[in-house]
Amino acid sequence: MHILVIGGAGYIGSHVVKALLDDGMQVSVFDNMSTGQEINLFDKAKFIKGDILDIHALEKVMSSGVDAVVHLAAKKSVAESIKYPEIYSTNNITGTLNILNAMAKFGVKNFVFSSSAAVYGMPEYTPLDELHPTNPINYYGYTKLAIEQFLPWYESLKGIKFVALRYFNAVGYDATLAVKGLEKNPQNLLPIVMEVATGARKSMSIFGNDYDTVDGTCVRDYIHVTDLASAHLKSLKYLAQGRDSQILNLGVGRGISVLEMVQALEKVIGKKLNYDFAPRRAGDPGFLIASSERAESLFGWKAMHSDLENIIRTTWNVYQAQ
Repeated sequence: MHILVIGGAGYIGSHVVKALLDDGMQVSVFDNMSTGQEINLFDKAKFIKGDILDIHALEKVMSSGVDAVVHLAAKKSVAESIKYPEIYSTNNITGTLNILNAMAKFGVKNFVFSSSAAVYGMPEYTPLDELHPTNPINYYGYTKLAIEQFLPWYESLKGIKFVALRYFNAVGYDATLAVKGLEKNPQNLLPIVMEVATGARKSMSIFGNDYDTVDGTCVRDYIHVTDLASAHLKSLKYLAQGRDSQILNLGVGRGISVLEMVQALEKVIGKKLNYDFAPRRAGDPGFLIASSERAESLFGWKAMHSDLENIIRTTWNVYQAQ
């Protein structure tokens, strides 16, 4: 199959590209390089520099004989989405509609979409399954939910089958160091902890130490990016069999606290990290984990690389190499 990976030079996208290439697929990467990095590109994948807001560029690449599209080209900062909703509306929503319209025009029928656990909002119960109510509490999460709501219409009207993958917290790096690009301006916990460990930043804040958790800090479901990549590969093969469209959670089903993550890295590097405790952030639940039973039952997907030791080791190896 010829797979177009939109956003394939980014952190998650480059791991998806590697998984597809390792499986013998033909891959083209379409990326505007705003957050993607040249170091993440693979020689075996064709690279097209382009933007999802450029409908003509999308139509040109779709006309080249694409069998399926993987879309990972969203903006993803929660804080930025609240400050600049117009940017998130244009890039995430309009950009995705451009992709779907170009697919429809050239008869591309299979679509794997990078969604997010942010569609759920504050948990009413845990672990969260796909039946949990969706009530996003930030504009980023809303854009992901809005796109999910377009997809059944494009299926019924244009015949585009889809798998929407609701990621929880993506972490880790490819164990072979095939992907080396560090995230630009990281917003997530582990890259920030790594920057403190390497001295790229002097210290970090842990928001809240009075939650009803094992050590008072927030607990999240961290999934290794290699496991995420395998889910995209399985989703593409699932769709190629003509199966029904799906919305699926991708998580591990167990939690790691902020302090556990910090202390695990301290153990690896043999020194204490500089951090302080700050007040809770509004909208941060204390405990958030996923149920991924549906993905397991549909195509046998399981998180195989997401133990804490492997998460820390593979990430630290890349930061040391840089």
